[in-house]
Amino acid sequence: MAFIIIVTIAIYLILMAWTWQSLGFLEKPKKVAFIIIGMILMYLITLIIFQMAKEGIVYENEPIRKSIQNILVAIFTGINGMIVMPQIGKILDKMNEDELEQIQWKKRIILLIIVVILCVIFEVGYMKDTQKGILNIYHSMIQK
Repeated sequence: MAFIIIVTIAIYLILMAWTWQSLGFLEKPKKVAFIIIGMILMYLITLIIFQMAKEGIVYENEPIRKSIQNILVAIFTGINGMIVMPQIGKILDKMNEDELEQIQWKKRIILLIIVVILCVIFEVGYMKDTQKGILNIYHSMIQK
């Protein structure tokens, strides 16, 4: 469990540093606000993905489901954030510096949305398989 916590903290530190760097010369309060709002949105999106992925999975009790949900949502929020937040940060920085025309940033946002949709499709399946795997390990430990 300590390993999972350390890896999760590392993911979040990388996410925050990468996003901060991607935001370029934007003012510090705006960078902080972007990172906080972005992480909250990533958490909500990841929670929705988890809810979709848990369909058809039977948990013996609520504490087990809650523990698995907390771990998976925490890890995947950071991973999802690394896919989305630095890229949006770069787009915002280029817009702020007037390096992108409106048509260019719209194209980049559309491409990013397509990538996110593809990631969500794969992530639902991956998260479902991960939950099943965790439950199989849990069941095998109880039977011993």
